[in-house]
Amino acid sequence: MSTTNGGPQPQQVAMPQLAVLAQYVKDLSFENPHAPRSLAPSGQQPTINIQVNVEAAPVSETDFEVTLRLEGKAESQGLVLYSFELVFCGMFRIMNVPADSLQPFVLIECPRLLFPFAREIVATSVRNGGFPPLLLNPIDFVELYRQRVAATQAPPASPPLNPA
Repeated sequence: MSTTNGGPQPQQVAMPQLAVLAQYVKDLSFENPHAPRSLAPSGQQPTINIQVNVEAAPVSETDFEVTLRLEGKAESQGLVLYSFELVFCGMFRIMNVPADSLQPFVLIECPRLLFPFAREIVATSVRNGGFPPLLLNPIDFVELYRQRVAATQAPPASPPLNPA
């Protein structure tokens, strides 16, 4: 708002900005260790375990490399059908985000933007390995961030011993 009598004018607040500078596969591994035996229909749904990890490293004052690591394994009747590891990264430029909000912003919003692309890479890799495409469920990056913060703030597992 401006005033016509020359009074003080409110300062403009710069809006947070996020730009994706690049996205890339840093590492991709798909293993089908028991092919062609693992490709035979077993009539049983495999057990699929997925692990997700997010990391970030500053490259400059405004630029960050964010890494989304997806690891998975499908097993049936004690046999590993396939396993994969994808390290998918993005370079992001982040401006006008308060310092106390920067870490959650980087570890929540950036992987949220990377995930659909990583999901497609996993689905295609699994399909190219001879299996039905693996369509990963959406990931709650807010909850993943909360778990990370809780793990770093957790008290020691056991109190220190006091000699009597």
